[in-house]
Amino acid sequence: MLASGNAGKLREINQLIGSLDMEAVPQSDFSVPDADETGLTFVENAILKARHAAQLTGLPAIADDSGLEVDALNGAPGIYSSRFAGAGASDADNLQKLLVELKEVPEEQRTARFQCLMVFMAHDEDPTPLICQGSWEGRILFAPQGDNGFGYDPLFWVPGEQCTSAELPSELKNRLSHRGQALQKLLVALTDD
Repeated sequence: MLASGNAGKLREINQLIGSLDMEAVPQSDFSVPDADETGLTFVENAILKARHAAQLTGLPAIADDSGLEVDALNGAPGIYSSRFAGAGASDADNLQKLLVELKEVPEEQRTARFQCLMVFMAHDEDPTPLICQGSWEGRILFAPQGDNGFGYDPLFWVPGEQCTSAELPSELKNRLSHRGQALQKLLVALTDD
């Protein structure tokens, strides 16, 4: 079970695990409400989400906490990426706030990275959850480009591909992205005998 109701995350994860004849099912299919993200780090929030979902369903759970760290903003929005513009903010609201915050920042100082901490808990009292991390380096553009993705993807320039994350084909994005990296590590750990 995926401890999230985020359709974009679910789609990305299912594209990545499809070759293993597996499917992630969102916690909403089990009427599990979102966990309170009270942690101060990505890993704390991922553990809180996985434990919450496993506790309410009795099923193993995968959770991730991910976000954008912008160097010129001292790592913000970080763990607050999905609510950077306030509680209930839309992707468009968050993009606009980021553009305003970086308005005076020159291109060479707009370095950033996506971080993803992914956790697998076999049960809600699992004392040794699997924890995997992925990081994806890039920089923030002055205006959005592309429409394949969600969140900050239209502003995240991928230097090696000369386009934004939102302009990448899904298969390539899944291979390069922070979430793809973390999930690949998790899949190796889960299938390692």
